[in-house]
Amino acid sequence: MNKFRVAIQTSIFVMILLGVSAVANAQATRTWVSGVGDDVNPCSRTAPCKTFAGAISKTATNGEINCLDPAGYGAVTVTKSITIDCEDTQGSILSAGTNGVIVNITAVTDTKKSFKLRGISINGACTGINGIRILSANNVTLQEVVIDGVTQHGVSVETTVTPLKMLVDATTIRSNAGHGINAFPILPSTLNLSVNNSTFAHLGQNGLNFADNVKATATNSVFMNSLNGVLASNAQVFLINCTVAFNTTAGIRSQSGGNVRMQNVTVTNNATGISNAATVTSVTGTNSITGNTIADGAPNAFAPPV
Repeated sequence: MNKFRVAIQTSIFVMILLGVSAVANAQATRTWVSGVGDDVNPCSRTAPCKTFAGAISKTATNGEINCLDPAGYGAVTVTKSITIDCEDTQGSILSAGTNGVIVNITAVTDTKKSFKLRGISINGACTGINGIRILSANNVTLQEVVIDGVTQHGVSVETTVTPLKMLVDATTIRSNAGHGINAFPILPSTLNLSVNNSTFAHLGQNGLNFADNVKATATNSVFMNSLNGVLASNAQVFLINCTVAFNTTAGIRSQSGGNVRMQNVTVTNNATGISNAATVTSVTGTNSITGNTIADGAPNAFAPPV
C-alpha cells in the first residue's frame, strides 16, 4: 500500500514539474525588448529581453514584439509570422558587417507567412550587407522604416517559391551603395509591390530596380540623387504623383520588356529624363518632363497619353 502511495505521489510530482516547465517555455503572443533588458528574461513587460533575436524565440507565431525604449536591438532572422512594432519609440538595428533583417518563412504549418516591421531604423554603418533580405514570405509590410549605409540594397527581394505581396509605406531608403529596392523573383514566385509616401535618395545604383515577374505601383514618393530613379526590365511599374530628380543617368529607364506608366509625375534635373528600350507611357498627359539635360533618351521615347 505504501509503495502504491509513493508511486502516486511521485507521478503527481513529475506532472507538476512538467507543467511548470511547459509554462516556463511557453511562447507569449506579445513580448518586449529594452536597451536595459536581458535575453535570459521571459521578454515580459516587466522583464524585457535585450535583442530582437532573443525576443523572437520567445514570441509565438503571429505574435508581436514591441520596444520599450529607442535602443539598438540587433540584427534578426525571421522564420515565422511576426510583427516587430516600435512606432512610438523608434527602435533601431545596427547591422555593421551583416544583413539587418532576413525574412525566410517556410514552415508549412505557418499559413500566413507574414512579416510586419514598423518604426525601425536600420543602420549598416557603411559595412552592412542588405538592410532587409527577403527569401521567402507571403506578405511583408514595412512602415516608417529607415535603411541607411548598407553596401548592397536597402531591400533585396530574392523569392523563388512563394508569390509575395509587399507594402512599403512612409519609408526612407538612403545612402546605400546598391539599389533602394531590388527585386528579381523567380517563377513560380512573383512580386506585387505598393510603395507609398516614401523617399529613395543618394543611392549608388537605382531607387527602384525591378526585373522579371514584378508588378509595382509607387504613389507620392521621391526618387532622387541616384543612378536611375526607377528602372524596369520585364517588369510593370505605375508611378502616380511622384517626383524623380537629380539622377545621374536617367530619371526613368525602361529596358527590354519593361513597361512604366506615369500619372502626375515630375521628372526634372536628371541627366536624361526618360530613357527606354521598351515603353514609358503618360496615362493622363499631366506629367512634367522638364529641366533635364536630355529630355528623352531615344526618339519617341515618351509615348502619348492613352
